Amino acid sequence: MRAVVQRVDRAKVTVDGTVTGECSKGLMVLFGVAEGDTEKDLKYIVDKVIGLRIFEDDEGKMNLSVKDVGGEILAVSQFTLYGDCRKGKRPSFDKAAKPDIANAYYEQFVEACRAQGLKVGTGVFRAHMLVELVNNGPVTIILDSTKIL
Repeated sequence: MRAVVQRVDRAKVTVDGTVTGECSKGLMVLFGVAEGDTEKDLKYIVDKVIGLRIFEDDEGKMNLSVKDVGGEILAVSQFTLYGDCRKGKRPSFDKAAKPDIANAYYEQFVEACRAQGLKVGTGVFRAHMLVELVNNGPVTIILDSTKIL
């Protein structure tokens, strides 16, 4: 599983002219699932996203999590995180999970974050989405459950 996490002042996703999800100060999370991912991968990504200390404390040090600052999350499923461009110029998405599996894990990710008391906005799975955000910092972190030490 992969997640691209951006610290944002605000973010929103629009589908067919309608805002389907948004967040104020918090995290924009692009979420991708690979073939073979398990509940262990999901737990790793959820724990990391919620616990990432990428918000500044009173001394200006990145020391606070999204929960610590009362932030929100906008979660968008994105299979293109598994685009493989090593051969040729057109990405292959063979390593991305099948849509039914990916959507199930995406929904579980959203619910796990909500269970931690966080407000979570969402995109629409498999829809063409327009995503707008104001990245604060900029701060962008890439998480990959296969990169566990």
